[in-house]
Amino acid sequence: MEASPRGMSDIVAFQDFRPAKGQAAQPLQAVANPAAPPVVFFDRREFAQILDLYSRMVGRGEWRDYAIGHDRESCSFAVFRRSADGALYRIVKTPKLARRQGAFAILGQGGRILRRGRELAMLLRYFEPKRDALA
Repeated sequence: MEASPRGMSDIVAFQDFRPAKGQAAQPLQAVANPAAPPVVFFDRREFAQILDLYSRMVGRGEWRDYAIGHDRESCSFAVFRRSADGALYRIVKTPKLARRQGAFAILGQGGRILRRGRELAMLLRYFEPKRDALA
């Protein structure tokens, strides 16, 4: 088995994971790649807020499907009226923009930015029904 320049092997055979006769099994340790950027995703609180909104909109019959995606710089939660159509809205988190325009954005069909903000809860109010002043 050949070692790569970093000292790690590229291909590991199954036999390498089994202890030799008379030796105790050693626990495997996760090797983090320090050169890889951290993965961007919604944290638990943010994801709970988004799923709460999604469940209310499904209950109203406005949304029927969703998709989650991410890359190095952002993550997104897209909602669909029908799964065959394009996304109605995308809720996007881009931490690089947190100090400028805010880390969160709502994008409409075609990628148009409808709203941007620093706090997700305030941003999600965009989807709340407008109340009449007369009622």
